[in-house]
Amino acid sequence: MSVKTLSVLGCTGSIGVNTLDVALSNPDRFRIVALAAGSNWRRVVEQARQCRPEVVALFDEEAADQARAALADLKIPVLSGVEGVSEAAALESARMTVSAIVGAAGLAPTIAAIRARKDIALANKECLVMAGALFMEEIARYQVRLIPVDSEHSAIFQVFQQTRWMRRLVLTASGGPFRGKRRGELVNVTPEQALAHPNWSMGRKISIDSATMMNKGLEVIEAHWLFGLPPEQIDVVVHPQSIVHSMVEYMDGSVLAQMGAPDMRTPIAVAMAWPERTQTNVPSLDLPQLAKLTFEARPDPADFPCLELAYDALRRGGLAPAVLNAANEVAVAAFLDAGLPFLTIPKVIDRTLDSLPLGAAAQLEDVFAADHQARKVAQRIVEEIC
Repeated sequence: MSVKTLSVLGCTGSIGVNTLDVALSNPDRFRIVALAAGSNWRRVVEQARQCRPEVVALFDEEAADQARAALADLKIPVLSGVEGVSEAAALESARMTVSAIVGAAGLAPTIAAIRARKDIALANKECLVMAGALFMEEIARYQVRLIPVDSEHSAIFQVFQQTRWMRRLVLTASGGPFRGKRRGELVNVTPEQALAHPNWSMGRKISIDSATMMNKGLEVIEAHWLFGLPPEQIDVVVHPQSIVHSMVEYMDGSVLAQMGAPDMRTPIAVAMAWPERTQTNVPSLDLPQLAKLTFEARPDPADFPCLELAYDALRRGGLAPAVLNAANEVAVAAFLDAGLPFLTIPKVIDRTLDSLPLGAAAQLEDVFAADHQARKVAQRIVEEIC
């Protein structure tokens, strides 16, 4: 069995760290040849000393300078900027690129990897949210394998048969830290409260998206592009235990579900080893100890409007999802860092969508331009509110 070589984008985040855990636990199966991150150069240096990649890249120029000095004894080249990260993503010796950079920043490097004909393990949902049709066209044009890493989409991928047999997809949501809360109870939510996810260990931005339910909305858009079903056939249910990661209902009434502990190493390992399997350190499920699994209807849009905003953007199509994503990134950053009230996050998104023309996404340049314009509009709205 040959060793699979990996370029890991977003290596210092939760997905990246778990990817390295799986790879280092299976050195006969995987080898890391490139590491890329944003600005956390100390963590990258630590990882580089563990993995001994061929190249390291950081978006931040100053961080790259620090990493370059710290890795001088190993003579590992350190690249910088979008171009450097894209070069690492498309490294000739890499067979698969793990796309785990959070947010819109992950789109350009992932496109570079596709055009270099790398298999893509996709943890960056924004690639499909922003540029779904164009992204899938690139996948088809360069004939690369696309394997989802999000636990929900990995679950569907593992039980997926033909789309024409499907009645609906059911994405499960934990409900986040505010499950069961009504709008009036969320008026004074603090970042610390919103970051306290009950089941998953995630980065700050994704944790806030989980608290607003926007994360599930972005996953609905992602599922549409991955599996080819319209929004009317993609449902969301709340499953507090996070054991059933998603389900597919077929036209004969059969429902196939994928289950596992709430540990991202499982879907990461699925993507890395597919179509085979590999060992992880994830514990086995103790079903008697779990005792029961429960499911609830998705929250009322009056309390958590972000999910419905995402459905609406998907129905509108064109540049609407890219604008939705950009506005959400600006609003979440403002909530975390600038005191934007929690309940105004969806207001910023809604107002941004209403403020911009939402034409067709004919080429990737249109998507990047819409992203840039939406950020400026969203930032102006944030400043008005704050």
